[in-house]
Amino acid sequence: MTVADLGLLQASATRHVQRKKIATLAVPAVILLYLTYIFFAFDLPGLAGRARLDNAAILLSDAVSYKTHVTRDSRSGDIEVAIEGERKGAYPDGMRPDWMTTDGNATIIDLGGEEVVTLLPDNAFTLSLPGYPLIEASLVNGRVTSNQPGDAPDWISQSGTRLGITTPHGRVTLTRTKTEVFHYQPGWELFFFTLDSPYFGHGPLALAFGPQLDANRSNLTGVWQDFWSNRMWRHSDVVWAIGETILMAFLGTFGAAMIALPLAFLAARNFTPLRIVRFGFRRVFDFVRGVDALIWTIMLSRAFGPGPLTGALAILVTDTGSFGKIFSEALENVDDKQIEGIASTGASTVQRYRFGVIPQVTPVLLSQALYFLESNTRSATIIGAITGGGIGLLLTQAMQTQKDWEEVTYYIILIVLMVMVMDTISGWLRRKLIKGE
Repeated sequence: MTVADLGLLQASATRHVQRKKIATLAVPAVILLYLTYIFFAFDLPGLAGRARLDNAAILLSDAVSYKTHVTRDSRSGDIEVAIEGERKGAYPDGMRPDWMTTDGNATIIDLGGEEVVTLLPDNAFTLSLPGYPLIEASLVNGRVTSNQPGDAPDWISQSGTRLGITTPHGRVTLTRTKTEVFHYQPGWELFFFTLDSPYFGHGPLALAFGPQLDANRSNLTGVWQDFWSNRMWRHSDVVWAIGETILMAFLGTFGAAMIALPLAFLAARNFTPLRIVRFGFRRVFDFVRGVDALIWTIMLSRAFGPGPLTGALAILVTDTGSFGKIFSEALENVDDKQIEGIASTGASTVQRYRFGVIPQVTPVLLSQALYFLESNTRSATIIGAITGGGIGLLLTQAMQTQKDWEEVTYYIILIVLMVMVMDTISGWLRRKLIKGE
C-alpha cells in the first residue's frame, strides 16, 4: 500500500469521525429545538399564568369530601340546611347537624378549626377566624357591606353586590338574595341512606342485631331497599349504567368480529385471487377504522338518535375495520399443508375452510377479540357520554353540575374497577380457550 493510499484511508477515517460527531451533536440540538417549539406553541408561560391552584385545591377537596349548605333567605329569614344544596339531602324540620346551634336570634355554625360563623338578625353575620380580626358583614338597603379594607387578602372577594370568603374549612357568601355557608367535611355523606330513612345514623351492629326500626320491614330488607333506592347516590341506576356500558362494549366488539371474519376472506391474498376485490375490501377496512369511534358516534347519533345501541353500533363499525385487517393478515399466514390434507379427503370448499383454516386462526381471533373487549369497555364510557347511555352519561351529568365532584370520584372508581374486572375475566378466558390452562 502506497503512502497516497494511506493518506486517503486516514482522510476517510477522519471524515467518518467528523460525521459521527456532527450526528451526535445534531440529535440533542434537534430535540432542544423541538422542545423550544412546544414551549411556545402550547403557550406554556400563559398556561402557568392562568393556572388557579386555589380552584385545584377546591376540586380536590370536593372529590374526597362533601359540603353542607346552610342558606338563609334575605327576605323571609328562613334557614335551610341541605347536603350539597340538594332537596334530596335537605334536613327535615326539627333536625339539624350537631355543629349548628341556636342562641336566641343568632344561629352559630362551627366550621371546625376554631372557625365560627354567626348568622345575626337583619341579614348580618360575623366570622371568627384564628389569627385574623373578626369579620363583620351585612346587607344594608340592598347593598353588601363589610368591615374589610379595600386591600383585603386574596381569600376574600368583595363588591357592592357580593362578599365571598373562603377558609380552610368552609366558605361564606353574602349576596342580595341570601347568605350561604358551606361547611366541608371529609367522606361521602348519605352514601348508604338518606336523611329520611329510619336507618340513617345507625351503625352496622345496631342494624344487624338491634330492634326493628321500621314496623313494615325487617332491618335486613329495609337496609337493602333504602340503600338500593338511595335518591342521592342512585345505586340502582349506577349498576344499571355499568351493565349498559359493558353491554355496549360486548355487542360492538363481538358483532364486529362476526362481520369481519367472512369479509376477511375476501381481503386475504391466498383466498381471493382477484386483486380488485382484495383492494376494495382492504380500503373499506381502512376507511371504517380510520374514522375514530367518537366521529362514528356523533354521526350515528344524528341518524338513529341517542341511546346505548347507537354506542354499540359505533364500536361495531370501527372495530369491523380493525378486525378485518387483523383477520385477513392472519388468514394469509395459515399453513397450506393442513388445508391440502383436508382437501385430500375429498372435503368441499366450506369443509376445507371449516376444518383446515378456522382452527388455525381461532387463537388469533379470540385473543384479539378479548383484547378489544377490554379496550372497548373503557371507550364505551366516553361513547356513552355522547350517546346518552351507560356510566359515561352519569359521569358527564355529575361533572356538568360543577358541584357533585364526590360523585365524579365515585363513578371514576367504579369505571376503574370495571376495567380491572374485565381485564381479569379476559385474561382468564384467553388462558382457558387458547392455552387450555
